Amino acid sequence: MAEKKIRVLIAKPGLDGHDRGAKIIARALRDAGMEVIYTGLRQTPEMIVQAALQEDVQMVGLSILSGAHMSLVPRVLELMKKADLEDVRVFVGGIIPQEDAKALLELGVSAVYGPGTPTTQVIDDIEAMLAPA
Repeated sequence: MAEKKIRVLIAKPGLDGHDRGAKIIARALRDAGMEVIYTGLRQTPEMIVQAALQEDVQMVGLSILSGAHMSLVPRVLELMKKADLEDVRVFVGGIIPQEDAKALLELGVSAVYGPGTPTTQVIDDIEAMLAPA
């Protein structure tokens, strides 16, 4: 039986129109053998959670450069909990101040990545997070 591929949703919540980083991560994850669903720009938290449900993903990556991470990420996490997606891990990438990164991790985000993070680190972290215990 073939090993099930890791399914990752990459989303751009809010009004941020810059998606270069999201596309780089999506391409790197795809090249590493993961199934990647990219939602495109200007997604609401509701749209992201609905896509995560429909696509049966194990991981959601949120790319936020707008500075709205402390309102958007908690809302996504809240909606995921309501949708019974608590087993789906969430990581965040973007311009995130250190103190906000700490707060996001305390809220339940699995990882926070800043500019310049090697894509290999993201791939290794996802594989480690989702490895069978």
